[in-house]
Amino acid sequence: MEPFKNNISPELVVCIAGHLEQHLPQFNREWFEGSILKELESLELKARSQWIADHIHKVLPVDHVDRYKIIRAMLHPAKNTIAGQQSNEDGILGWGMMPLGMVVGQYGQAAFEESLLLLKEMTKRFSSEFDVRYFLLIDQERALNLMGTWVADPNYHVRRLVSEGTRPRLPWAMQLPRLMADPSPMLPLLEALRDDDHEYVRRSVANHLNDIAKDHPDLVAGLAKRWMKSADDSRKKLVRHACRTLIKQGHPEALEAFGLYPPEIKLMKLEIKTENVTFDTDLVFAVEIISTSKTAQDLIIDYALHLVKANGKRAGKIFKWKRITLEAGKTLSLQKFHGIKPISTRRYYEGVQGVSLRINGKDFGFGEFTLTI
Repeated sequence: MEPFKNNISPELVVCIAGHLEQHLPQFNREWFEGSILKELESLELKARSQWIADHIHKVLPVDHVDRYKIIRAMLHPAKNTIAGQQSNEDGILGWGMMPLGMVVGQYGQAAFEESLLLLKEMTKRFSSEFDVRYFLLIDQERALNLMGTWVADPNYHVRRLVSEGTRPRLPWAMQLPRLMADPSPMLPLLEALRDDDHEYVRRSVANHLNDIAKDHPDLVAGLAKRWMKSADDSRKKLVRHACRTLIKQGHPEALEAFGLYPPEIKLMKLEIKTENVTFDTDLVFAVEIISTSKTAQDLIIDYALHLVKANGKRAGKIFKWKRITLEAGKTLSLQKFHGIKPISTRRYYEGVQGVSLRINGKDFGFGEFTLTI
């Protein structure tokens, strides 16, 4: 898979320069392209976007009215972009919006409402989820008063921006400490979006609630129980995704929202079949459980790997496995192959690692294997 940073490419720089040249009579295209391109290849994704944004800022007019007139003129006429679309001679969209959004978010705070309205227009062509956060940080009430009116916007990208741009813990973005401490201003807006026609919007609502759950688990668990009443399949899917962290943690009220209760089972076997694992191969283990319940029960079966960290201590990470209905008195046997392979978000260390089960939030068993790198 090609690195994301390659989307902020020399070709994109040339494309942006071409559009700037159309609207800036004294634009020095040779300087603009040359200054950016001499550093671009050495930079990662966000640094590339920032580097381009700083150059765009330097060449645009200082007055925000003139500046925003040019930015609007540079936008591609498309109103609902899809993944993979690239900027071209018709205008800027897709990844090309990332540096343009930085220009508005970082340098447009004095023109508060005008900047947010421009970001609303820009998000239709990529996403302004990172850029609206500057305005939430400096005046949350003012920003939400305006963004709150967008929940009924006909464009689904705009509706998603209400949820995604306000996520308290949005990955790759600045955190929003006030919403982390008190998410209540967002709850009516999330409720207004929960049954949106587009999965893209509903998925954002779920991710926002999962963010909130990390700081306010009881609030999200209670909300989940309310939202599950008379819920259709789309909302059920949303709530399940929103509660994924709470379910892994075994939060009782969150589990109850999905009809899950403390498991009545006995672990008969947790067998590590590969007691010695070489890096870039599979860990294999088998489990056998028996129901001790007099009725059928729904079970979410996950497992934890207790992996050695840099300090030599082990830390557990939960992995999803299977959801089943186990009949009264029945036995269930399962086998799992888990690849211990290179991954950009995790580093492995040699030593004795552990495996355990988590069923409806309760932990069962423990086994060990040795990892060699």
